Amino acid sequence: MSVNLSKGQRISLDKADGGALDAVRMGLGWRAAPRKGFLARLAGAREIDLDASALLFAGGRLADVVFFRHLASDDGSVRHLGDNLVGGAGAGSDDEVILVDLARVPGHVDQIVFTVNSFTGQTFGEVQDAFCRLVDERTGAELARYTLSGGGAWTAQIMAKLHRAGTGWQLQALGEPASGRTFQDLLPAISAHL
Repeated sequence: MSVNLSKGQRISLDKADGGALDAVRMGLGWRAAPRKGFLARLAGAREIDLDASALLFAGGRLADVVFFRHLASDDGSVRHLGDNLVGGAGAGSDDEVILVDLARVPGHVDQIVFTVNSFTGQTFGEVQDAFCRLVDERTGAELARYTLSGGGAWTAQIMAKLHRAGTGWQLQALGEPASGRTFQDLLPAISAHL
């Protein structure tokens, strides 16, 4: 059963049978909001390039990053399946996907932060049906969904983080609006959540 996360909410990633998840997929989906006005509607929706990134931290320091220009972590435990330049799935399937093999994440990595940013610079007020979700990669079951709602004048969002909790992992929805076209622009804002 999927959990709709609210800002700051945490969930454990332990399976119902007591085992721990070993592989998860973070999916991002969005659509461009329809333009307002007669001429704008004739022109159709603007193409909006949102980018999903996964930042791996060890003891509060950035250890590695996975994004559209670096599609796999150096150890191979985190992989981005490719850049989608226009979105379109929205409330349906994922437009961008990051796979995390939790069993292979090096022991020194204690947090993985997921971000989304508008590479083309449009604000989230120009995006609709945007979401991120966490899926059990082995079974395909959706574990959690976070709706990137409310639009707004920002161009990025610090979506969620996975962090070690004992021998397993927990997911925390952050939903923190930010400004920036790339993950590098978000590093000062991310530091408050480590």
